[in-house]
Amino acid sequence: MNITLREAIFRRVEGKSKEELRATIDDSIGNAEATLPGIGVLFETIWAHSAEATREQLVDTLHAQLAARSQGTDEVPSPS
Repeated sequence: MNITLREAIFRRVEGKSKEELRATIDDSIGNAEATLPGIGVLFETIWAHSAEATREQLVDTLHAQLAARSQGTDEVPSPS
């Protein structure tokens, strides 16, 4: 049985509680690069099912963090 990487990632997180999903994300952030495709698939799902205002907030946060990084500063506070 051949499944795509995307499908394998979905199968890995299906049926998890919100707390378990949060832990999966928290464990993946800043960890081995092998977890990056999984985070990408999860982000793709979030993006595809988010309202425009949420997308704009995500882009604003990313833009601010990239600007801080290019200036050699630590993370800027999240605009939440």
